[in-house]
Amino acid sequence: MKYLQISSCTVGAVGLLCKAFLRWGCKEVKVEGLDVLVKALEDKSRRDNGTGILTVCNHISVLDDPLIWGVMPTYTYFDPNLSRWTLGASDIIFTNPLFGVFFRTGQVFETFRGGGIYQTAVDDAIRTLDDGRWIHIYPEGKINQPCYNPAGGLFPFKWGMGRMIMEAKSMPIIIPMWITGTDQVMPEPRYFPNKFPVPGNRLSITFSHDPKLNDAVGDIRAQWLARGRPEAETANTRSRVTARIKDSVQALRNRIQAASSTR
Repeated sequence: MKYLQISSCTVGAVGLLCKAFLRWGCKEVKVEGLDVLVKALEDKSRRDNGTGILTVCNHISVLDDPLIWGVMPTYTYFDPNLSRWTLGASDIIFTNPLFGVFFRTGQVFETFRGGGIYQTAVDDAIRTLDDGRWIHIYPEGKINQPCYNPAGGLFPFKWGMGRMIMEAKSMPIIIPMWITGTDQVMPEPRYFPNKFPVPGNRLSITFSHDPKLNDAVGDIRAQWLARGRPEAETANTRSRVTARIKDSVQALRNRIQAASSTR
């Protein structure tokens, strides 16, 4: 109980700080489709049935998480059933014992680069989904800015996401997202003067309602389960699940870019 109280305080304090930055530190914050996520989170029958929520997003800044969650209703920060869990790289944020305590109480599972999809963080994420809670992931697994990816486009999505979906007790609700602008708040590489958030930028955060995605991934998962989870098909099934989700995120990106070009 005490740990949950500390965790709620940590998530709440960080959420309020992010909300303040979005309000007073940004020139504009455009949010679309937030109700898709909030309605899913507040669906008590979903939680009681052990159906988790998986939000999936592009990754353009070290500040993406937690900054983008400043758009969430304040009451969600203080309810473990309504606040996100995520995965964070050991070599980036779990760099000393103090940071470790802070990020763990902030509902972050420590992941190890090169540790593969059968590591503790992925196991913990699956159990969290089974509890009907919300997991957020950046399936590219690293920050995608022009200095790292001059060719542009998304990096390959990691298969750990596919394992979460396939091994959860119930098919999670998948909500694709697309964010822009946080790369200007914290540009890479993070050398001086890029060590501190840059105010005055425009951000956009879009949540997609894509029932076709959930149906398609659910069908792939159901077929694999119906065949008794054959080991020979597992890797290919994970690949198909991951590819279908990446297609949905790319389609969301294309829609947003097309809309921006017509303004």
